[in-house]
Amino acid sequence: MEVRRVYNFSPGPSMLPLEVLEKAQKELVNYGGTGMSVMEMSHRSSAYMEIIQEAESLIRELMDIPASYKVLFLQGGASQQFGMVPLNLMKTGKADYMETGQFASKALKEAKKFGKVNTVASSKDKNYSYIPDIDPDKLDPAADYFHFTINNTIYGTRFTKLPETGNVPLVTDMSSSILSEVYDVSKLGLIYAGAQKNIGPAGLTLVIIREDLMGLAGDNVPTMLDYKTHSDNDSMYNTPPTYSIYVSKLVFEWVKSLGGVAAMQKINEEKAGMLYDYLDNSSLFKGHATVKDRSLMNVTYFTGNEELDKKFVKEAAKAGLVTLGGHRSVGGMRASIYNAMPVDGVKTLVEFMKKFELENKEK
Repeated sequence: MEVRRVYNFSPGPSMLPLEVLEKAQKELVNYGGTGMSVMEMSHRSSAYMEIIQEAESLIRELMDIPASYKVLFLQGGASQQFGMVPLNLMKTGKADYMETGQFASKALKEAKKFGKVNTVASSKDKNYSYIPDIDPDKLDPAADYFHFTINNTIYGTRFTKLPETGNVPLVTDMSSSILSEVYDVSKLGLIYAGAQKNIGPAGLTLVIIREDLMGLAGDNVPTMLDYKTHSDNDSMYNTPPTYSIYVSKLVFEWVKSLGGVAAMQKINEEKAGMLYDYLDNSSLFKGHATVKDRSLMNVTYFTGNEELDKKFVKEAAKAGLVTLGGHRSVGGMRASIYNAMPVDGVKTLVEFMKKFELENKEK
């Protein structure tokens, strides 16, 4: 019996494009006439080398990555990058950080283990509901790098423009917004992203790093935590997350087939606009994030009544709209509408919210 697919609003691991899943299913047992699954083949085989090389070529094309940048397929998630970044980039032992959410806070805390961290700005005072302005006087011109989390998965905020830091390299966690809108990679020194939100399955971490920022790690840095190790070995120093890379390649092909990242951004703006327009006119639901800093990927909202929020999440799940519960630090609801979420999924959610509001408004 065929099981109906739901609209999965999970923040990660998140939904994948149906076309990608169907192609992976078709190639699961026998990939390209090799007689084996990608999960079974040697990462050194010619068949697999074609996969990883094509994946790199596609992401370079989609993001317009300059030749002076390396693309690395790593493991350990964004959380490992919280430590890997300072281990590799802290030459003088100083770095600037923005604290705009839980993951940004974790990255900041980890960096403090390796050097002096200057918190340039924080939005913790209002439960990370906004992106704070940067006071230029608080920037350290001698910092080795400036770290920020470009999209806040938990609280639903995003940087709508890149920070201005002069000659200090920008480092960003792009886990929940990569490929969702156009970014100028040349203005960033290092980008890292866990795959499980907008790229592919969990297990892969993508790193895009400017070449001059490699080779800075000290002799005491473990081999596997040195970016140069992976660059010198074309992400093959050890066995990479082969199947996650393969599925990510299929996702890259899917994004390209839709017209690339610019076209994807228009679709995402349409989806987010639809949901925010409803929230702005609702008498029951209210958004968490400040309007000017709203995320295109993670829409956070609530009713102000905890029991009613729980009722909404439960009834939505019965209607095929799943994983809408907000993070415990925020409460309420969160709709993660990554690239793979179709417009119809957001339309269905809005229609359900209208119905729920009508049935549950105060008598």
